[in-house]
Amino acid sequence: MSIISVSEKLGVPKYKQIVSSIEDGLSSGLLKKGDKLPSINSIRNKFDLSRDTVLMAFNELKMRGIVESISGKGYYVKSEDIGVKQKIFLLFDELNAFKEELYYAFLQELDDDIQVDIFFHHFSFNVFQKHIYDSIGNYNYYVVMPANLPDTHLVLDKLPEDKVYLLDQTSKELAHFPSVHQNFEETIFSNLKDAFHLIEKYEKITLLFSDIKQPKGVISGFQKFEKSVDFPCDIIDSLKYRDIKKGEVYVVLDDRDLIFLIKKIKEQNYKVGEDVGIISYNDTLLKEVVENGITTISTDFKTMGKRLAQMLANNEKLNVENPNTLIIRNSL
Repeated sequence: MSIISVSEKLGVPKYKQIVSSIEDGLSSGLLKKGDKLPSINSIRNKFDLSRDTVLMAFNELKMRGIVESISGKGYYVKSEDIGVKQKIFLLFDELNAFKEELYYAFLQELDDDIQVDIFFHHFSFNVFQKHIYDSIGNYNYYVVMPANLPDTHLVLDKLPEDKVYLLDQTSKELAHFPSVHQNFEETIFSNLKDAFHLIEKYEKITLLFSDIKQPKGVISGFQKFEKSVDFPCDIIDSLKYRDIKKGEVYVVLDDRDLIFLIKKIKEQNYKVGEDVGIISYNDTLLKEVVENGITTISTDFKTMGKRLAQMLANNEKLNVENPNTLIIRNSL
């Protein structure tokens, strides 16, 4: 019994008929996981097709995760789940409360027949590169958080440009890829300016910034703020050996640093929001209640995830700046 059936009379593209034949074979039980498929050349010769037509069908099935190619051996059934119509490769820098919110908002906006495979690079260029290279040709779309890693364009340019979307951060080198991103420079600058009437009640503002994880735009936005105000500003990379002094305001980007800062403030018998001010980046429910409320500068991660899903569904090629908000609470 022939697995593949192609007819001139159907009026359906021939590569689609090959795809449907394999789907029908899986539905009927004629094909099982691990079975070898007819070769490209045998299908081409039997139905007088071009090699590209057969390859187009196999590539669609490969991107959906239904078949896999084994070098020197041919194509094999990888999965019997023909309900998956598209596969999306999703590469995050790390998983935290904000990224989890983004992830679920993204999933909820997608159709049920779309499969999302999530990976993490943990701010390692080598891991970033390996995930990308291992995924080439296996997905319909590639959604990537490049974070602040250098030279990511050299890796991403190996992917089909029309299949790549960026999340959270972008750069001049990556500007040709569509994205839903934050403008970190403008966000830090404009929100600190908006909060300056509270900041200036203190004696100094200090940004806690780590080169390993944090977006470079935060530094430039803070420096822009410093130039625009007559007020003492400082940038440090660690709280470990820092003596917290009364009259300081800290801008903290990492939640672990936030907890450590609050701990140090309490150890010195200072009060948050009175003796020492805090502005944290990215809002959570916990920050609404910790120390009677932590002031935050935050983007809307639910909106980011939802907007990206809409761009994929509508095949939009845009660079969208995600909205942000200053939320004043008792810590300032």
